[in-house]
Amino acid sequence: MTLLTRPSLLPSTSTFFNDFFDDMRFPSLNLGNGFKNLPSANIIETDKAFNIELAAPGMKKNDFEITVDNGQLTISSEKEEEKEEKDENYTRHEFSYNSFSRSFLLPDWVDADKIKAKYEDGILTLAIPKKPEATKTHKKAISIS
Repeated sequence: MTLLTRPSLLPSTSTFFNDFFDDMRFPSLNLGNGFKNLPSANIIETDKAFNIELAAPGMKKNDFEITVDNGQLTISSEKEEEKEEKDENYTRHEFSYNSFSRSFLLPDWVDADKIKAKYEDGILTLAIPKKPEATKTHKKAISIS
């Protein structure tokens, strides 16, 4: 005896969620297929600065362009590699092109003129200092009604 099953008209839950998040509906979540080359970022806040760590292995410091325009920090990169091998019986020509761009809105109380960047061991690190007046905290108790 052979068991016959009828295919479901609804996708499985895992397929539904994968399809939902794999398209471009949520670009900020870094989950879609179009964002596989988008490097992950860690943002660490200290009393005196914000530090951004961007995972970008295999790059060189000259591959990055970092700009601040109208309060928006943009980190971008374009890298093109081409390799050609020739032998008596074959020719192989390979190339790759990778690019990304990440942008962050900077608060008014950071000193954009003093941002420093370094690239080491596949991590691009930016130090974004806060203005001196922003480092002073004014603690205020909030009553609950």
